[in-house]
Amino acid sequence: MGPYEITEMIIDDDFYGQETVTAHFTYKQENYSITFNKGDLEVLNAWVLKKGTSLPANVSNIPIGWIRKAVDKEITDGHTPY
Repeated sequence: MGPYEITEMIIDDDFYGQETVTAHFTYKQENYSITFNKGDLEVLNAWVLKKGTSLPANVSNIPIGWIRKAVDKEITDGHTPY
């Protein structure tokens, strides 16, 4: 396993009129969820998932960059194997 593992990716083409991509991933033994704007892959929100709840996450730019690249590749390839 690399520095992170994407466990799920959801591409929503009609989220309140805005297309989004949400990636759930594990990084440093913590579970996270990040939602990107599908058009420009800017972060809309980031959450750390703990014990059945979600809290706002302060995720550094390094893992966000990794996840952004993986999301971009999946959008470009047209499939999500998660």
